[in-house]
This record gives sequence, C-alpha cells and structure tokens, in this order.
Amino acid sequence: MAKQKKYIFVTGGVLSSIGKGISAASIGMLMEQRGIKVTMIKMDPYLNVDPGTMSPFQHGEVFVLDDGAETDLDLGHYSRFVQTAQFSRKNSFTTGRIYDAVIRRERAGGYLGKTVQVIPHITDEIKKHIQEASADVDLAIVEVGGTVGDIESLPFLEAIRQMKVEEGAENVLFVHLTLVPYIAAAGELKTKPTQHSVKELREIGIQPDILLCRSDRKLPKDVKDKIGLFCNVPGHHVFSALDVSSIYEVPLNYHDEGLDERIAEKLHIWTGRPDLSKWSEMVEKIRNPKSEVTIGIVGKYTDWRDSYKSLSEALIHGGVANDVRVNMVYIDSEEIEKGNRDLLRSVDAILIPGGFGERGIEGKILAIEFARTENVPFFGICLGMQLAVIEFARNVAGLKNANSAEFKPACDQNVIDIMESQKSVKDLGGTMRLGAYPCQILEKHDGKTTRAFAAYEQELISERHRHRFEVSNPFRKAIEEKGLLVSGKFISKESGTELVEMVELPNHPWFLGCQFHPEFLSKPLKAHPLFAAFVRAARDSAGVK
Repeated sequence: MAKQKKYIFVTGGVLSSIGKGISAASIGMLMEQRGIKVTMIKMDPYLNVDPGTMSPFQHGEVFVLDDGAETDLDLGHYSRFVQTAQFSRKNSFTTGRIYDAVIRRERAGGYLGKTVQVIPHITDEIKKHIQEASADVDLAIVEVGGTVGDIESLPFLEAIRQMKVEEGAENVLFVHLTLVPYIAAAGELKTKPTQHSVKELREIGIQPDILLCRSDRKLPKDVKDKIGLFCNVPGHHVFSALDVSSIYEVPLNYHDEGLDERIAEKLHIWTGRPDLSKWSEMVEKIRNPKSEVTIGIVGKYTDWRDSYKSLSEALIHGGVANDVRVNMVYIDSEEIEKGNRDLLRSVDAILIPGGFGERGIEGKILAIEFARTENVPFFGICLGMQLAVIEFARNVAGLKNANSAEFKPACDQNVIDIMESQKSVKDLGGTMRLGAYPCQILEKHDGKTTRAFAAYEQELISERHRHRFEVSNPFRKAIEEKGLLVSGKFISKESGTELVEMVELPNHPWFLGCQFHPEFLSKPLKAHPLFAAFVRAARDSAGVK
C-alpha cells in the first residue's frame, strides 16, 4: 500500500519578516535528517507572476533554479537547509500565476460556461499546484507568504483549510509563527499579539496545531501554558523561536525543544532520531572561528541586505570551509565614484556582485581597477565579471571607450553586448539567459593550473545564470592578447557558438570573474568551490594563519 502523503503548512502573523522561511526550512532540515523525503513549497500572495521584474528594494534577491525559474528568496533558504530536495518551477508560485492559469482556462472554455469564482476555482488551482509539487515525496512543507489578516493571502488560507478536511487531520499539520515581544518597561513577555494572530486564523477556520513564538528569550513554561490555553493549543505544542546570531542555529534550537519529535507524533510518522553532528560542528565554526577576514562588497543595493542574501550566506559558507569569520563590509559604489577609495583599503578582498542598471557602475569599475593594480583578491559575479572585462579593456587593452550595450547602446567598443539572437526580442523576460548551463573549464595555461580548475578540480561544471548581456566575441582576441585569460566557456552544441563564462588574471594573487551566480549552489555543509577559494585568498591576503 502506498504511503499517505503528509503536509505541513507554515503561516505567520502579527508582522512580516518574522522568520517563516527560516522556520519552514529548519523543519524541512530536521525531518530530512530523520530520513523523510521532503520538499518545500512557497506560495506568495502578490499578483506578479514571479519576482523576476521586481525591484530588489521591494522584494530582495531573485533566487534562480536550474530550470530557469525566478523565485522568492525563501527558496534559497530551503536549498541551503534541505540537502537532497531538488527544486523546480513547481516549488514556487504566486497569486498572479494562479489567476493567470485560471483565466487562461476560462478563455479557452475550460469551465464549460460556469461562473468562475475564488471558491472553488482559485482554491482548486492552488491545491492542484501544491499536489503537483509534492508528487514524489513523503512530506511537503508549504510556506504561506504574507501575514494572516492580509486580504491577499485569504485564497491560500482557504485552500489549505480545505486540504485538512480532504486529506485527513492526521495528514495535515498547521504551524503558525507569531510574536511574543518582551516589553522592558513592564518587565514581562506579552502574549496578546499571539492571541490576536491565532484568533484571526481561527475566524477563517484554521486551528493551528503548533505555535512557534518569536522572541528574544526562551518562553518559560507558564507563558507557554498561558498561550496554549488562550489559543486552544496544548502547552507542549508551543515552542520558542529564539533570536539567534546565525540562522543555522534555528534548527538546533527547535530540535532541543523537541519540535521535530512533536511533528512526527502529530503526523504519525515513525522515524529514528536525526544525526545533527555535522550541522552542530558547522554552527560551532561560525560561532568560534580561528580568525577573521574582511571582504568589501561593492554594490548599489547596500542599504537592502536581502538583495544579496544568497551572496552573504555563500561567504559565510566559505568562511566555514576556511575556519574564519567573514566580516562583510557593504560599500556603496557611488561613494567610490566620489573618490573615497579609503573604503577599499580597509578590506582584505573585494567582491562585485550581480545587478542591473547604470547607476554606480563607474564606481564599481574603479574598485576593480584598485583590486587589479593593488593585488587585492577580487571576485566578480555576473555584472561584476562584465565590469572586470570593461576595466581591463579600457586600462590594459587600449580600448578607451570600452563599455556595455546595457549602458551605452550606441558605443562602438561595447565589449559587453546582448546576444545577436536576442536583439529583436522585446519582452524583458524573453531576453534573459536563465537557469543551469554547462561550463567547460580550462585546466592549464602556460603550464600552470588555472584558478578556475584549482577551485572546481574538474573540467565540466553546471552553474545557474540570470543575465541578458555577454562578453562580445569580436573583442575577445584583443583582450586575451593583453593577458585576460578566459578560463571557462559555454559551447553551444547546436551552433558551436562560444560564450565567456569565466575570466581570470594569471599573474594576480586571486582575480576571477564568472558570468553565472555560484552563490545559488552554496550550502553551509558544502561551500561553493569559488567562495571557498575566494575566502582562502582573502585569508592569505590578510596574513591569517
């Protein structure tokens, strides 16, 4: 007899950014470590079909999957915490995507003239998406975006309410994350926000099974019992969701409180205890590293750190691999344009991340020139690599007007240009190169192992992309002749066309750029090879033993 599929739905109340994504990912990690085959799903209540065209200031980073799906940054958390799950476009969907599917079906006559309504048609579509995304697993952990009480998320909440009825109470678990603030003036923890949040849920027919209470301190038993009494939840189903210095401590804290044990009991899942030894060792390295390095991240979204979420986590992973703490200094590239280069002198290495748009570009190019001429370890990602090519073309290869078609479309020395096959495409999304592509790595140059091969230790890799501009092949020879080495390239099987994937400077301590986004594949237990190598170079630059 086939196993009965189980579902955990994670909701949040009181305020946004309370930590639903980390909590959901932590539950996924703990259940995976118990031997359960899990997947993670994110449902977002906004009307955009996906976050691909949304500003980083509005939504944080866009996390790209192998199949090219542009998803919410919480998919990044899921990927870092859950080691074996393979995520695809099915694992992330929005209200916009749901309504788009329903409206398209209605226009095609798929509802046979019926009146199309939120219930049952929208809610049925939501349930269909959940079931399709969880087809091959034992347990699906589904995060409902937004905050309980928001009008936008009501169809999602109604859909999951229906699923508990349809799938059976023993197969569906509602986990609600809420706030228990400590009021210093009163000297006590306040439970009223949690009570009101659960009241909102219960009014729409959802009774939470487990409460995760976000707080800056552990909840005493009497507070848990009080919350349980007023929220119709047993006191031993109320857990502290503590503020932590590292997000990777969260699953350990939940396990210490017995959350995964309680989930297994409630869903009638019989498993062994999880082996969290490697995870605990990793957390200990983050807490107590042997030394530290400082890396300057030169960008233009420096006031909104969620724009670089995967990047900052990948640097932390690189630090774990080298047993150092990575201090990240975010440097506004427009400050570099104003001549403030002292900001660059205070760091051990420089990283230029991806991005779009012309603002702050010249500041980034100045930072790259500083790294190149002062022998400071440099890592350029996507736009960062493109700007490294522009800087080298201008200042070494003699192409004084070198630029990118993204910023100067009419320039006659655009060493960065959009692919010829994409120039006639008008839809912004249609011009993007998205998802996983292979990259052929050059093993040796002039008898020496390239930086790229030294990091990966293999000739063929696969990495995720999100960009629409490439290094222009007509300018490659002039640039390579002056010493910028192309150490990784994509070769089209259909046309034989080559695209530059990686560049480096052989005579520099560590200077490398890549067209792809390696941060999307980095995990805390297995740092991405390029981030491990870059942090090692920063450590060597700082003279750290």
